[in-house]
Amino acid sequence: MAAQLTHHDTPFSRAKTNTILVCDGVTSPANIGGLFRLCDSFGIDKVYFCGTKVALASPRIKRTSRSTHLLVNYKDNIETLDVLKQLREKGYTPLALELTNSSSTLRDFKITNKKPIALFIGNEKTGISTRVLEQIHTHLHIPMYGNNSSMNVTQAAAVGLYALLEKTNYI
Repeated sequence: MAAQLTHHDTPFSRAKTNTILVCDGVTSPANIGGLFRLCDSFGIDKVYFCGTKVALASPRIKRTSRSTHLLVNYKDNIETLDVLKQLREKGYTPLALELTNSSSTLRDFKITNKKPIALFIGNEKTGISTRVLEQIHTHLHIPMYGNNSSMNVTQAAAVGLYALLEKTNYI
């Protein structure tokens, strides 16, 4: 019979992926903690929490992150458009994970170069702000098969990062 393993007895290889996560107005402590944990799981280089001051003393962030907030590089309380400009200057390809009238599915998206990726996600209720979406040329969405057209921001980031990292051969 198979035995369930814990993270203490599972040999994982640590890797960095040349991918950054940019959060445009994510405010929920549960989502912030979940995003730290997600970034650690996928070897994400850095996470930016734009428009949000991360309260690391928050019990909810600590509980949800399972201490990964101590392991993942992050920057908070900064302007999303400033981050976008800096990342472009550093050679990152910005991608917006948002359902728009010009978005392609993650499944159909092709990566045609080896440039590092910056995945932008948005606020829990309003998504990525219009002013940011206007500055990012590539919009991607997760194909949905039910009645709902969205999912929790941490869940969406997990699906998006997994799909992109698989396409770049990190997974």
